[in-house]
Amino acid sequence: MKEIQAIIQAFEEAQQQGKQTALATVVHVQGSSYRRPGARMLITQDGQLTGAISGGCLEGDALRKALLVMAQQQPMLVTYDTTDEDDAKLGVGLGCEGIIHIVIEPIVPGRPDNPIQLLKDINAQRQHAVLVMLFSLNDRREVQPGTCLLQLPGGTVSARLSNEALQKAIATDAKTAFINQVSATKTYVAEGKQFTAFIELIKPAVSVVIIGAGNDAIPVAQMAHVLGWQVTVADGRPAYATAARFPTATRVLVAKPDQVIEQVTVDAQTVFVLMTHNYNYDLKLFRQLLNRGLPYIGMLGPRKKLVRMLDELKAEGIEPTPAQMAAVFGPVGLNIGAENAEEIALSIVAEIKAVIAGRTGESLRNSADTIHPRVEKEIEEVKLGD
Repeated sequence: MKEIQAIIQAFEEAQQQGKQTALATVVHVQGSSYRRPGARMLITQDGQLTGAISGGCLEGDALRKALLVMAQQQPMLVTYDTTDEDDAKLGVGLGCEGIIHIVIEPIVPGRPDNPIQLLKDINAQRQHAVLVMLFSLNDRREVQPGTCLLQLPGGTVSARLSNEALQKAIATDAKTAFINQVSATKTYVAEGKQFTAFIELIKPAVSVVIIGAGNDAIPVAQMAHVLGWQVTVADGRPAYATAARFPTATRVLVAKPDQVIEQVTVDAQTVFVLMTHNYNYDLKLFRQLLNRGLPYIGMLGPRKKLVRMLDELKAEGIEPTPAQMAAVFGPVGLNIGAENAEEIALSIVAEIKAVIAGRTGESLRNSADTIHPRVEKEIEEVKLGD
């Protein structure tokens, strides 16, 4: 989401300066690549780049292609085969042994369904969304529709496609992806032509609620902000919970434990870190958080602190379920040998990222699997009636 926010801001600046822009999006990858489908980069007519579609090797050539797209005002599909020696000679050999397909679209500011406007619609609310990119893999000379549909909780925004059956099928699959909360790639055969759709689930930014406004909370807020997360800091001490101490936080609340939840939007991307150094404050809030279905509750302090809290809750007749305890991380953070506040903050933020991504946080060197999971299966093909 941070990349999307940066692209929106760069587009606004380009508009003020009267510059033409194009948006490059990774839509399909075969094998290995530095960035995965959904990676984006905004390109201006004078060569300014915001975002990234690779580790830096494809950007130069993509810029040249984007200038052509701006001139022709037509989307283009560009394919880079990093297993091909000829591509390596052109300076785009990534050593990743993969094939990367990228759609580059011109941005027409006056169109309400242009890709940047749709990204703005996504960014405007803390809701999951599905964005559909349509392209032709088997015929690059074919017209590339590009971004054609946005599925939001309240409905859809879509470009009018020439084939109604194709448009209906894409809309149905976008709704399915929204319900199932998973991205998909499908190929549709209509009127003798093949089009592939990257149906992308876009999640809102992680919202981290830091309970405690002590000095050790400051680097946690700073690092979370660098990642593009929304940061809320809450503490009962007005002298500590101030915007001056936490300038990068989205919100700073002065609140008692029973007042925090009512002021925070809690969803599947919301995590809490309890670090007030006030046992009773943390306990009162911990009691409220257990039944919220949160993916992550971090507890600063030694293990015996959490054990004591659980014993007190049990004495009250509250016994967390295994599912609830799976979301509780105490002591908080990954084991990286952290000592000072900044190192502890790094271990906390890294652990949150690992949990949200469904990873263990182990060293990549020790993993027998690839960095990005590869699902090398045939793209589902759907034949539509004429």
